[in-house]
Amino acid sequence: MVSASDDFPGRPDSAGLRPSAFPEHPYVIQVRNLRKEYVTGRGRLVLFDGLSFDLAQGEMLAIVGQSGAGKSTLLHMLGALDAPSEGDVYCASIQLRTLNSRQAAAFRNREVGYVWQFHYLLPEFTALENVAMPLLARGEPKAKAFRSAEQWLNEVELGDRVTHRAGELSGGEQQRVSLARALVTGPKVLLADEPTGDLDSRTAEMVFSLIERLHQTHCLTSVIVTHNMMLAQRCSRVLRLEKGRVDEVSPRTLQ
Repeated sequence: MVSASDDFPGRPDSAGLRPSAFPEHPYVIQVRNLRKEYVTGRGRLVLFDGLSFDLAQGEMLAIVGQSGAGKSTLLHMLGALDAPSEGDVYCASIQLRTLNSRQAAAFRNREVGYVWQFHYLLPEFTALENVAMPLLARGEPKAKAFRSAEQWLNEVELGDRVTHRAGELSGGEQQRVSLARALVTGPKVLLADEPTGDLDSRTAEMVFSLIERLHQTHCLTSVIVTHNMMLAQRCSRVLRLEKGRVDEVSPRTLQ
């Protein structure tokens, strides 16, 4: 982690991001009385209201529910990509609603890694360059960023694809590159939104097994939005988002 700067006062261990009012406990994520609503032509649409839960270090949480229930919206709030209408999210000891846009960008670059259903690789760049992008964005020297990127490509078993561009990679390989890009910055939290939803069943199994391994070996705290109940069963906890409520369910009861 870099030291505190004028941009982020009061947090010497994480780019100065302030752990405002965050209590001492083992939770990496705390959600308190969260409400999200949108104003539409038909009035107010409330996705959820009074939503609260905690996630401890090392847990792998699956969020399941029907399309439109707000699963991706909730994930975006955990990563400071969206803001709640009311309530608080604490992630990696940071009260997210206190962050300005520059601090939120620093938080996303340092504290969380994102994997989406679609890989969003830049097609004109190689796998190595794509993985190195978050490090280059924070100002790390090119040689150092490329060394880290190559180490992570080896970690996701793509050491022989460093010079390949996105179009020269299979769907599973592209998603593994995106996973390496998400983790190259050393985040505490991995957020994945349908990370296997665009893959065939065999490749999905391979990618999810890789996520499981990296979660364990790098001591991550992971939140995974998925429609795949077989994959959700493999997580340590499952939350079902339905009609504005979050209910914890046993992974063994999923079908």
